[in-house]
Amino acid sequence: MTFSQLMDRVSSRGPFQFLVTVLLGIPILGMANHNLLQIFTATSPAHHCRPPPNASAGPWALPTGRDGRPEPCLRFVYQPNASLPNATQGATEACLDGWVYNISTRDSIVTEWDLVCESNKLKEMAQSMFMAGTLIGGIVLGDLSDRFGRKPILSGSYLLLAASGSGAAFSPSLPVYMVSRFLCGFGISGVTLSTVILNVEWVSTRMRAITSTSIGYFYTIGQFILPGLAYVIPQWRQLQLTVSIPFFAAFLLSWWVPESIRWMVLSGKSSKALKVLRWVAVFNGKKEEGEKLSLEELRFNLQKEISLAKAKYSVADLFRTPILRRVTFCLSLAWFSTGFAYYSLAMGVEEFGFNLYLLQLVFGGVDIPAKFITILSMSYLGRHTTEATALLLAGGSILALIFVPSDLQTLRTVLAVFGKGCLSSSFSCLFLYTSELYPTVIRQTGMGISNLLTRVGSMTAPLVRITAEVHPFIPNVIFGTLALLGGSASFFLPETLNQPLPETIQDMENRSVSFLWPQQRSSWSRRQV
Repeated sequence: MTFSQLMDRVSSRGPFQFLVTVLLGIPILGMANHNLLQIFTATSPAHHCRPPPNASAGPWALPTGRDGRPEPCLRFVYQPNASLPNATQGATEACLDGWVYNISTRDSIVTEWDLVCESNKLKEMAQSMFMAGTLIGGIVLGDLSDRFGRKPILSGSYLLLAASGSGAAFSPSLPVYMVSRFLCGFGISGVTLSTVILNVEWVSTRMRAITSTSIGYFYTIGQFILPGLAYVIPQWRQLQLTVSIPFFAAFLLSWWVPESIRWMVLSGKSSKALKVLRWVAVFNGKKEEGEKLSLEELRFNLQKEISLAKAKYSVADLFRTPILRRVTFCLSLAWFSTGFAYYSLAMGVEEFGFNLYLLQLVFGGVDIPAKFITILSMSYLGRHTTEATALLLAGGSILALIFVPSDLQTLRTVLAVFGKGCLSSSFSCLFLYTSELYPTVIRQTGMGISNLLTRVGSMTAPLVRITAEVHPFIPNVIFGTLALLGGSASFFLPETLNQPLPETIQDMENRSVSFLWPQQRSSWSRRQV
């Protein structure tokens, strides 16, 4: 009896699974708030140089640009008793006395720490520090989750996110703020990893696509919450605190989330696993089936899985066999390009010139049809077709932005929203697809590496955006090209539609061989003889 068959005996798609999905999904509402928070806490309002302290004693004017607006980073050299210079002529200098900001709508870290002109790169650096935290968290917490269980890492990550997010709201300086945001990213990585694994391992094979996408919808709803909160709370410190405090409640709520049965079995905790299975059977209205289960039966039927616990696996095992190497390489490219391109669009909302709050609602709203289409596509067309198509369409829409003039803001916004929807579909598919491709013995390790690659992409995206200072089209060329490469690589991944989760590397080899080309299949067969 396989683990999937054992779960079906106590109902793998009953009220208990619905409860688990809800308990895991509610905190995801707040994840979007942290991931996209700098859209509102790091806005750059209109600004110009502050006059010299003694400018009131004489004439004062600002140089203007081609659009007739004051230059944001230059001022005329002040000379007492000199005539007023022409608006476009005269010696200029940098803003030596700071800036004057238009903060009639909201303040931000930009206005508090003068992250403009020569210091504008520090704003992108702050977002990169947050993404660096998610990257390091993926490396560290993936291994700890395999050692100590999914639930302790999930609870600890909620607490870390709540504490560090609240700490960021009281940061006295930019370096302290960056460290706090780094820790926020570290915590979010643990929440993401544990949520995905727990969600997949508690439901039936046919329900994985639905529950995984349902979790994604919680994130989508969170994107609607953020602009509403930002509109009501224009002070960045109060907004930071507001989106962080709920995770203290999530920490308390997480004690109701059950540990992974698979992990307990593979960790030699069969007695505890049996107790949980019987409780699940009662909850799902199958008390008699639960009572039929015994410790001896559990150990006998899952002897294969229990024996796997004795084997130690590491990142190197992801490259042990040709099929594992191919899957790891293609998934890595898909994850990297998705995170890379997604955050290039998600964090660039301010550039499209429309109302920031309404545009964020549109960017979040596109996820609703995107995820629904993803459910249908994954369930009927398959995982690898869905993933490849989503990334190819996203890459094409980003590259199309290069050829649309900047004055056609509506068309540019439509392309960006479409591309963001495609990348959201890619994320929804990848979370499920990756957990189905890797066998149980290295699933968390594989998810950790995948999370690492997408965080490398999302961490790199703000830095690539800086290349727009060289030429405006350079970032879109890089983002679009990487998305096309990721989509192309996805075509080489095996299909997992309606397939049981592989337990061992050999299970994965046996299942994937049917996806090989005839010549490769023949070569693989000869190696097995």
